[in-house]
Amino acid sequence: MEYIMIFIWAVFVSNVVLAQFLGICPFLGVSKKVSTAVGMTGALTFVMILATLVTFIIQKSILDKFGIGFMQTITFILVIAALVQMVEIILKKVSPSLYQALGVFLPLITTNCAVLGVAIMVIQKDFNLLQSLVFAASTAIGFGLALTIFAGIREHLELVAIPKGMKGSPIALLTAGLLAMAFMGFSGIVQL
Repeated sequence: MEYIMIFIWAVFVSNVVLAQFLGICPFLGVSKKVSTAVGMTGALTFVMILATLVTFIIQKSILDKFGIGFMQTITFILVIAALVQMVEIILKKVSPSLYQALGVFLPLITTNCAVLGVAIMVIQKDFNLLQSLVFAASTAIGFGLALTIFAGIREHLELVAIPKGMKGSPIALLTAGLLAMAFMGFSGIVQL
């Protein structure tokens, strides 16, 4: 039951994009097509779970053990950047088709603050390893849900007559705000 609560909280109540405002750059930049949003979601889910696993182990076995927790942020940034680069290199050699599918999105994930945010949040919330992985996967699913809904709305907005002054970024930001307000309706369902 505890893991279901973490899932509901991460996906709906405390959505990483719409409630915590992490990962806004890819949210606005990669959300013009649903197919692109789905690809980004897949790549982000993979990297977020892997980064959470590695940073959790580093935090518990090195940073906490040697009392150098103050190095957490810089260590996590370096680890995430290195992981994304390693994943990119491995995918290029092992599975060129998967690399082609995710290749465009992998460099974007390196600078996605949602990945770093999740890695830090699991430590702050004192989750164990399994809870951390469930939280990372759930957060990625929540990011993907918000991104896909937003991309679908933006695709629809291309077909609708919009006043000239509202085209492009203004309507996108207004839509994102309305989507965030819609997700606020889930607040209070689950508390962690």
